Amino acid sequence: MSEIAAKDMLVYRYPAWAWLLFAAIVMVLSLPFYDALSQMVSKWLGTDEYSHAIVLPFVAAFLLWCQKDELSRRRMVGSWLGPILVLVGFGAQTLGELATLYTIVQYAYLVVIAGLVLSLSGIRLFPKFIPALVILFFTVPLPNFLYNNLSSELQLISSQLGVWFIRLFGIPVYLQGNVIDLGSMKLQVVEACSGLNYLFPLLSIGFIAAYIFKAPLWQRVLIFLSIAPITVVMNSVRIGIIGLSVDRYGSMLTEGFLHFFEGWVVFMVSLAILFAEIWLFNVVFNRRQSFAQVFAIELPGKGTPGDGLPRSVPLPFKISAGIVFTLSFAALALPDREESIPTRLHFTTYPLFLGEWTGQRRVMESVYVDALKFDDYILADYSNGAGALINFYTAYYSSQRKGQSAHSPRSCIPGGGWRIESLATVELPFSSADGSVFNANRVLIAKGENKQLVYYWFQQRGRNITNEYLVKWYMFVDALSSNRTDGALVRFTTPVRPGEDLQGREAQLTSFMMLHHETLRQYIPE
Repeated sequence: MSEIAAKDMLVYRYPAWAWLLFAAIVMVLSLPFYDALSQMVSKWLGTDEYSHAIVLPFVAAFLLWCQKDELSRRRMVGSWLGPILVLVGFGAQTLGELATLYTIVQYAYLVVIAGLVLSLSGIRLFPKFIPALVILFFTVPLPNFLYNNLSSELQLISSQLGVWFIRLFGIPVYLQGNVIDLGSMKLQVVEACSGLNYLFPLLSIGFIAAYIFKAPLWQRVLIFLSIAPITVVMNSVRIGIIGLSVDRYGSMLTEGFLHFFEGWVVFMVSLAILFAEIWLFNVVFNRRQSFAQVFAIELPGKGTPGDGLPRSVPLPFKISAGIVFTLSFAALALPDREESIPTRLHFTTYPLFLGEWTGQRRVMESVYVDALKFDDYILADYSNGAGALINFYTAYYSSQRKGQSAHSPRSCIPGGGWRIESLATVELPFSSADGSVFNANRVLIAKGENKQLVYYWFQQRGRNITNEYLVKWYMFVDALSSNRTDGALVRFTTPVRPGEDLQGREAQLTSFMMLHHETLRQYIPE
């Protein structure tokens, strides 16, 4: 046997104490991240969109196991970037805990794991671990404000394509936002029909399939990028089929087992399209190899007999292990930081008589209450003696730590069939709690000949904010500085009748908002 061949047959194995060290790191590392990881697992078990995530850690471990033979023959020299990445991860964990934001802590956990792997493997061998690490990132649920915006957009797209599909069969149908009007019945394309319960698992499966597919990088990237349009189109077909079924056979097919069964059929068809795409790429571009050759998982061999060469644990990994033990136990020694929730008046006591205006409370349907997840709200129609009508709505959240936060009207308005004609940030004739300028979003919306003027803003711990992303930033800042994440969305809406003076209606609405401004401070803490 040649010297090169003999070298290729060398196998490195860790001593028993090293495996005990790895196990101890896993157990100790779970301690400071326990609450965030528990919340993440609860999300897996409690939602359809993330139910697949529970198997992803096992898939990542399996893919690493498949590389066992190659990894056992490669020297691991470690990298000093690893301990730095571990420190970055613990820094993010500390900020996340102080800000009481689980998403930051969950991502920090994966950053620490990546740092440990890098400190063990070294720069040259680290790419072998990247696919498994990316799969783990798919297990972290999206922040709620990103999830809500994505869901709203997908609902609109799916509704539009679903109506187009129904019209192909000559069925008259009218679409208003997410409401499909078939004449005999109206179908509401709700959040559960947005397609996210297909998209998230298909993204994970698509990434794994693209990784396994032995083809040029551009083909694998295209396969992964194609998952979103496949999901949207197939979800739209599902909505179209439901519309056809309702038109032909009645509303019974929109509920119960058949609705659930249709969802599973669409998911399996989407998966079949994904693998058909991989097969087509192979037929067109990789003719020299069979599909079984280019799309197959290579399992490790039985291994090399004997004890093998002892593999040393690199010094960077030992330093990273020391960081993990030190900072994990230090985090446990810190007292729990309970979120501060200020006292306030409940909206049940909110006055219905303000100036010349008289209000009548409205009860929101339970489906919307469950979706918005607020702690308190008021929805009321105010009118005056002249017949003017203004709708007032405020949703209050005592804590936005776990992602519950106000849905932006900017993303919700189109779902009701309204078209945004103009959107601008304007200054109102009263000041914020700190004396600064009070701004609001002014939106003019239309549905056919009907128009409405909408003013809204986010009232958050003494700040009035018009930008949804600034809401998240200040929530992080205030959670660190004052341990508070409470806040509210405030919205005023008035109809603008055909031919009515818009400026006069706007002046009336502004005057009405001034009446509420001081009153709201008792219900939304500063």
